[in-house]
Amino acid sequence: MARDWIDGYLMGLPGCEKDWKAEWEWWRYQVGGKLFAATMTPGPSHDAAYAERDLISLKCDPAWAEALRAEHEGILPGFYADKRHWISIDLASAVPDDLLRELIDHSHALVLAKLTKRAQREILGQDA
Repeated sequence: MARDWIDGYLMGLPGCEKDWKAEWEWWRYQVGGKLFAATMTPGPSHDAAYAERDLISLKCDPAWAEALRAEHEGILPGFYADKRHWISIDLASAVPDDLLRELIDHSHALVLAKLTKRAQREILGQDA
C-alpha cells in the first residue's frame, strides 16, 4: 500500500482496533466497534473509478466531502459505502499527507462523537 505511515497513524488514534474482513478483503479500523476507516484495493471487476487503486475510505461531513471531491481528483465518493457520508482517497494521488491526516482525524472524531459519553470517556482514558 502506498503511504506506509497510514496504518501506524490510524493505530495511534485513541481506541483504534484493526481487523481483516476476509470476505471484503479490507483492513477495517474501528473505534468503539464502529468503522471509521478502511483500506482496500478493489479488483478489476469493480467500477473503473475504484478498480486496482489502493484506497482509504473515511467518514466525512457531507458538505466538506462534496467540496473535497470538487477540489481533489484523488478524492472519490466512498467505495462501497454511503457516498454522501464517506469518501475514498486514491493513495497514489496528489492528495497531500497533511490533508489525509486531517481527514483521518475528522473521521475518527465523527465516529467517536456518536458513541455514548461513557464509551468516549473510557476510550479517551478520562475518569467518570
